[in-house]
Amino acid sequence: MRLALTGDVMLGRMVDEHMIQNRSLRPEALWGDILPVMLKADCRLINLECVISSQGEAWHPATKAFHFRAHPRAVDVLRAARIDGVTLANNHVLDYGPDALLDCVNLLDRAGIKRTGAGAMLEEALAPAVFALPEASVAVLSLTDNEPEWEATSRKPGVNYVAYNDRGLVEPYQSRTAQVLSSARRQAELVIVSAHVGPNWGAPSRAMKALAHQLLDMGADLYWGHSNHAPQGIELYRGKAIVYSAGDFIDDYMVDRDERNDLSFLFMLDVEKGRVRRISLHPVRIEDLGVRRAKDEEWQFLARSMQAKCRAFGTFMGIEGQIGTVQVK
Repeated sequence: MRLALTGDVMLGRMVDEHMIQNRSLRPEALWGDILPVMLKADCRLINLECVISSQGEAWHPATKAFHFRAHPRAVDVLRAARIDGVTLANNHVLDYGPDALLDCVNLLDRAGIKRTGAGAMLEEALAPAVFALPEASVAVLSLTDNEPEWEATSRKPGVNYVAYNDRGLVEPYQSRTAQVLSSARRQAELVIVSAHVGPNWGAPSRAMKALAHQLLDMGADLYWGHSNHAPQGIELYRGKAIVYSAGDFIDDYMVDRDERNDLSFLFMLDVEKGRVRRISLHPVRIEDLGVRRAKDEEWQFLARSMQAKCRAFGTFMGIEGQIGTVQVK
């Protein structure tokens, strides 16, 4: 079984204006020449770094600098890439308030795209997305440490917000997450935690490492991080993999010349008997507000950078042509 994971997919602002609402472009244009690689996977998962809706008003525009909303046609763009599921626990899904969020989840549900991490109440935000694939079932749980005001409750729409420190999750988030992971394990052979945590730049902090280790100890099989604009190293922990950050996959952000946040990977996971055995890193770049295969010189930068970041965790990233490989033992 093969799963495809991306980092943040932001379909708002200029991406929305020039790619999604442009009726002269086919929905698959956004995915460029990386689409055939994505379609080889049995399941495709992304972090949706925006809300899809035509409703709502900007949330606290005087204090929140960036608001990301995509036209409902964005659902067609996701369907063109056969996106199976999206994670919603992040710091932009409520940029236009609860009405837009609820409209977004309704649009996704009608399109048959599963989602996790946000919803009309806490129970819905906590619920994992479960994918019944031919080889095995996969459950995905989504959480974030961003925007505590957006935390879902029994009476309020919102996200699955968590708090943690150098020892991992604090209560009540530790007990709550353990229960959700236990439930996910009963429903699926493979359990993935999508974590939109930490700052926009830099290596993972001690607290983030503690969080990732704890989630795997609680029963998750893979930690899939994002929020950081650049890919971060992969750690192998007790026979499982931690992808600390998958980076930015699609956006319209200014590019940092040193960090090169326009470059990242499509992460392909080879799964056997309920375990991730191998991660293949297909290099990509953001160009003309869409995603494309990385060019030769961009691949050289990504390979050097990612090998060094993996080496910091004692992880070896091999090279096969223009693809990075990490064996999970």
